[in-house]
Amino acid sequence: MAERKDEGWEARAFALIEREWKWIVFLAWLGFCGCFIFNKWHDIRWFGLGDTDDNMRIMQVRAWLHGQGWYDLRQYRLNPPFGANIHWSRLVDLPIAGLILGLRPFLGGPAAERWAVAIAPLLPYLLLLFSLSLTARRLIAPAAYPLALIALFFAGSTNGMFMPERIDHHGWQLALLALSISAIADPKRLRGGLTLGVSSALSLAIGLEMLIYVALAGAATVLFWVDDAEERERLRAYAVSLGGGTALAFLVFASNDNWNAVCDALSPVWLSDALIGSALMFALAWVSPADWKRRLALAAGAGIIVAAFHALTWPHCLQRLEGVSPEVERLWLSHVKEARPVYMHGWRVATLIVALPITGAIGWGVLAWTRRRDRELCRRVIGAALPGLAATLLLLWQTRTGPAAQMMATVGGAALVWIALPAAWSSRKSPVRVLGTTLAFLIGCGAIVPFVLDFIPEAPATARDKQIGRANNLCASLWGLRPVALQPKGIVFTFVDLGPRLIAVTHHDSIAGPYHRNGQQIADVFNFWRGSADQAHRIAAKYHANYVLSCPGSSTTTIFVAETPRGFYTQLQRGQLPTWLTPVPLPKDSPYKMWRVVA
Repeated sequence: MAERKDEGWEARAFALIEREWKWIVFLAWLGFCGCFIFNKWHDIRWFGLGDTDDNMRIMQVRAWLHGQGWYDLRQYRLNPPFGANIHWSRLVDLPIAGLILGLRPFLGGPAAERWAVAIAPLLPYLLLLFSLSLTARRLIAPAAYPLALIALFFAGSTNGMFMPERIDHHGWQLALLALSISAIADPKRLRGGLTLGVSSALSLAIGLEMLIYVALAGAATVLFWVDDAEERERLRAYAVSLGGGTALAFLVFASNDNWNAVCDALSPVWLSDALIGSALMFALAWVSPADWKRRLALAAGAGIIVAAFHALTWPHCLQRLEGVSPEVERLWLSHVKEARPVYMHGWRVATLIVALPITGAIGWGVLAWTRRRDRELCRRVIGAALPGLAATLLLLWQTRTGPAAQMMATVGGAALVWIALPAAWSSRKSPVRVLGTTLAFLIGCGAIVPFVLDFIPEAPATARDKQIGRANNLCASLWGLRPVALQPKGIVFTFVDLGPRLIAVTHHDSIAGPYHRNGQQIADVFNFWRGSADQAHRIAAKYHANYVLSCPGSSTTTIFVAETPRGFYTQLQRGQLPTWLTPVPLPKDSPYKMWRVVA
């Protein structure tokens, strides 16, 4: 009798989870939001936009709200009066601007902005949770989605993109990628094709960081059709929504600079590729021969046509999309941590990044194997798994694929738990049942590695590491920049990574930020600090700089000291002050050193 009651209770619980899944996901989102806000309360209070892109994003929103044109995305507070060429779009600006305008009557300007940048990153997180839940429901089981949400809790790299103050576009791109995966998993072909095309077009409108995954999703859709001619409905819907959505996104969101044949944003380059590819996919779905070999040949021919068109029409986009010069690559881009392979980040960090993607890859494989007798379902499992597996492999190229790899691994991890846990629980041996169930849950949800690492002590930080961390934190703080802001307005020559923060929280202008289209300014700033005093003087005069600002001991300075120990930065640190600079008095505990250009 007791067993029957237990079975009845379990059945009712599963029925509730299946039936009320939307409310459960929404409540999970509220829980995540509360946790994120609690953990980031200090940053919210002190406007702690910790990343250069977040500071630049708020400057783009401010410029638009103060009357700068919709299609003019140049940041005129950098390299005035010409401005810095920013390759973004206004799409991500919309929710931030809407929150500021909506909150301003109630909170006032500064508080409205402070809460807008806290709330805005949480909005795409709701889309992410719903999309992951949809994928788990469609591919694993209707009640399996909570496991994906639990796994997401341990996806540290992914969650970092949705924290309050993290207002750059990465959160929205991850959410749209999750929506694309759920579209691939959709058993309703028309709806799945339309959703995939729209989500891909919006992702392209925001940026090209997800281009590889967008291409893989498109390839999966074509291969669905190769395997089954009945998939022509999905392919046709995808072709129409991708082509139409990309064209509309270009017309609405492409900036003035992006109407040129640039490679790093939605431009005529990628618009033409998308339109030709969409037209060919629509033609494939229209013809749709009965023989799969003919369908494969036609698909291969269409792929060759698109590739040949791109190579012959846009040959300059066959290289790195940033298009930076060798000098900028050597001085700046080669030092960007997120552009390095995961194995160059130390064993602890690398383990935390790759653990969940590896678990997810195993889970995706197990799920495909268990669904192998259902050809249509197995096909959708493999198609949904491909982008995540690609992101995991790309970690060997750049660590910046970590958030996408972890996010897409959550469904694979959930599948592993869903399949392995019942097998362990049904064991007649108590140790196997208890330990097996616990391990299946911890491993599948990605909790085992953080749990184990908590028992392995970290090497104590060296005095030098502590100094670097302290300098980085203080120089980015409002407290540290307040004395700088009290100086008369001027053009401040400072580090590339400090430029966006400086213009975001002071009235000063600067020269450059870490934005690759402005390669000449980036190179000039680095050469300013690395060369002789006379060279620095010429560069400062070129940009009509009024001040020079240094953050001694910060991360950037370690490059100057290591690579150019006799450069201008080191000279200033040693007190070798040229005649064209005079010190600006700052508080004794200021993390900065500042000079006025007098000649």
